[in-house]
Amino acid sequence: MLGPVILAASRSDRMRRLISAAPVTRQVVDRFIPGETVDDIVPIVEGLTAQGLELTMDVVGEDITTPEQAAAARDAYLALIDRLRALDLGERVEMSVKLSMFGQSLPGGHDRALANVRPVVEAAAAIGTTVTLDAEDHTTLDSMFAIHEELRKDFPQTGCVIQAYLFRTEADARRLAANGSRVRLVKGAYKEPAEVAYQQKPEIDKAYVRILRTLMDGTGYPMVGSHDPRLISIAQELARRAGRKPDEYEFQMLYGIRGDEHLRLAAEGHRMRVYTAYGTDWYGYFMRRLAEKPANLRFFARSMLTKG
Repeated sequence: MLGPVILAASRSDRMRRLISAAPVTRQVVDRFIPGETVDDIVPIVEGLTAQGLELTMDVVGEDITTPEQAAAARDAYLALIDRLRALDLGERVEMSVKLSMFGQSLPGGHDRALANVRPVVEAAAAIGTTVTLDAEDHTTLDSMFAIHEELRKDFPQTGCVIQAYLFRTEADARRLAANGSRVRLVKGAYKEPAEVAYQQKPEIDKAYVRILRTLMDGTGYPMVGSHDPRLISIAQELARRAGRKPDEYEFQMLYGIRGDEHLRLAAEGHRMRVYTAYGTDWYGYFMRRLAEKPANLRFFARSMLTKG
């Protein structure tokens, strides 16, 4: 399996230098990350929303080693929200944040991350939208869920992400579904040990369906993070059985993957949200996209061979 190898490479400085220096890398990266600045991304937001799509915005970057970098990450999201204010798109454009960017791994990281993310959540609420806390590796999740619970006291619309491949997630889903949370369910894109996570795709897919059923039957708002046609079909059936209307759940897919499917779902009346990342620190995000799906890796390898 190449996925674990690619995920290991995502933490390698040597591989970062090699891949970043490849002439073709930038044009391949552009498939998944359509810009580096707020100015780059505003036309993307306008274009996608004009097609009936919704977005969740991610300012990429995770390897934060100083308090100053964590504060800069906070300020980058605040600058994004300030630009979105003029577009007046409300909840059609939300934010996704990784707490590692806000200083979670620094000394006093839990409190630091909460202090840095709260102004972003407040600013998002002020323009009629919200924030979803992305899930990272399993060692960070207790802190993420505690921050999520704290933020929901004042901003109940704050969302979080759960990962189907982790053994703990079925219990997390039951708790979150009962508490009326906004929850994005994904398969998972970090290299996790066999002691805490399923390792084989069939096991992960079965867990995904079990967890999705829990979310659909609960009182929260499920966000179906998948490009898998079979899982999308199952999600529609589970929503129907649970008596959910089209605006009581949504699909989420990555920018640059299955764009025609984005438009098809939106045209059928589903809420379809495109996870759209931008920024200069793209390497870790890009490598996980390659690890998630063999087709992404083939696309990159083919481009390296034919255009490098």
